[in-house]
Amino acid sequence: MWKQPWGYKEGYVICGGLFLTGLSLQAAVGGFHLETLAYPINLLAAVVFFLLLLLLHFFRRKFAALRWLSSYQAAISSISSLALLTLVMGLVKQLPSYMHEGDAWPGFAQMLSNWAFAFLFVWFIAVLGMTVFLRLFSAQWKDIPFVLNHLGLLIALTGAVLGSADIQQLEMNTLVGRPQWMATNERGDVLELPLAIELHEFSIEEYPPKLMLIDNETGDMLPKGKPDHFLVEDSAAVGKLLDWDVAVITKLPMAAGVPTGDTLKYVEFHSVGATMALYIRVSHRKTGETHEGWVSCGNYMFPYKAMRLNEKVSLVMPEPEPKRFYSDVTVYTESGKTIREVIEVNKPVQVDGWKIYQLGYDESKGRWSDVSVFQLVRDPWLPVVYTGILMMIAGALALFVFQKRKEGVHDKLD
Repeated sequence: MWKQPWGYKEGYVICGGLFLTGLSLQAAVGGFHLETLAYPINLLAAVVFFLLLLLLHFFRRKFAALRWLSSYQAAISSISSLALLTLVMGLVKQLPSYMHEGDAWPGFAQMLSNWAFAFLFVWFIAVLGMTVFLRLFSAQWKDIPFVLNHLGLLIALTGAVLGSADIQQLEMNTLVGRPQWMATNERGDVLELPLAIELHEFSIEEYPPKLMLIDNETGDMLPKGKPDHFLVEDSAAVGKLLDWDVAVITKLPMAAGVPTGDTLKYVEFHSVGATMALYIRVSHRKTGETHEGWVSCGNYMFPYKAMRLNEKVSLVMPEPEPKRFYSDVTVYTESGKTIREVIEVNKPVQVDGWKIYQLGYDESKGRWSDVSVFQLVRDPWLPVVYTGILMMIAGALALFVFQKRKEGVHDKLD
């Protein structure tokens, strides 16, 4: 071993040495904080690193070790070692960088802050970079697919890892009619943003109400383990729940509960705080037992109303499930932009490098919520990652085109 030319053994010994060095450093000082690599440190580090690789490339003819860096033995040993740690990263639950629990040795719960991962990643990028420089300066047309694929991979990986220090994921709570420019990060720190969001209206579209049977003693839905339900899609719906026939007599989507003696009835109430209420008739198919009355899911203003059928079973209406919820907002930016948009789940709005997602609302108020919760994400290195991915796609297409041309030349010769 260690006799030129080097092979796989030397490659895996180097990777093993880097891994053990990283684990030792992890045990001695703990993991490093990604925040220390935030802009402009990450950009400066990338520029210096690749300039150093470029300098080493020009000395590769003088040193066999530098020539070995662009060999497939170095590539396979480095990528397989890094892939093994990446597999561990996928199997171990990753904790946010601010949680000290993930910093405990060996630190695999915060892999991007782990010294062993950092050393192996830098080693792999060095091998990949030397390989790209070798083909890049050969200036042969046949190397175009190879250069595009490997340079794209180099750019995408570098951008993804270094850019992770600059990713911001913030949460903003907005009230109707009140512009908000403050948000909180994962630590709970309140930050002032270069943009403000004014909520004009929050809206929810709900699925039709459901009726279910519950056990009076345990509160479990029946049948236990696989509860049945009756979806009330119109005002004259008829259905079945176990041995009970259910008929909807009156459906009030906008209702208010009114006490009448020892009971509660519902009337139409077209205002804030209205709830869903159904007047139903329930009959037992075997005994003929019949019940009639109001059932409501209730809300923050009115209590829920169940129908007790017997000592064991009651009929209830669960809270309606949201089908779609969205916010009508205006976004103001420091650059002077004023943008009126509707933000909903899976349909974010992008403004000045920020992506604004609909995250939640005041669930205690349901459809009458005057609060909308947004997630704001900023990843300034994302264009770098996309550039690398597009280069890899271009490399795959170029490989296909070059292969077709080669096959065409062989066909002509034949």
